[in-house]
Amino acid sequence: MSPEPLIVAGAYLLGSIPSAYLVVRAATGRDVRRTGSGNVGATNTVRAAGPAAGLLVAALDVAKGAVPVLVMRHFDPASAWLGAAAVAAVLGHCFPVWLGFRGGKGVATAAGAFLTLAPLAGLAAFGVWLAMLAVWRIVSLASVVAVASFPLWVHFVEGGSVPLVVASSIVSMIIILRHHANIRRLVAGREPRLGGDRPGKGEHR
Repeated sequence: MSPEPLIVAGAYLLGSIPSAYLVVRAATGRDVRRTGSGNVGATNTVRAAGPAAGLLVAALDVAKGAVPVLVMRHFDPASAWLGAAAVAAVLGHCFPVWLGFRGGKGVATAAGAFLTLAPLAGLAAFGVWLAMLAVWRIVSLASVVAVASFPLWVHFVEGGSVPLVVASSIVSMIIILRHHANIRRLVAGREPRLGGDRPGKGEHR
């Protein structure tokens, strides 16, 4: 049997490892799903266990995206398989088998996968994230806009092949759908900014 399907399956299983759940449980004995937003990700880890734990989770989640792409590239550099490994890792993070398919939102794992897969496009999208965060101070808004821009960067900056554009579009749609509750709060003006405050009435959102 060729290794590519096994690597894709392994990418899903690696992505499924619930970094936030394990780190918060080890650090505090608590369940991150019962803290703050309930999200199994780095931002909620900061709320549950502090900044150091949040940075550790972010690094682990980035690695969950990067490692499968690197492994796939070693065995088969075809863009279709590389894109499949990236999508599988993000799906694993968002729908982990270990937590009843209720996981995080996939931003850090997608960042790891696509900074490895298409580094210039990844850096461009990261620049969009930083700019949005600097202006609005709303992590979810910055994340949604950055991932929505990523397929465009793959196409225009990297001259991306069709499989990579398709893979990045699938990942973007997954992440945006995973932010559905944040999007509703953004529309209603109730999504908190960094620092804990919320957009004021009449303020552009």
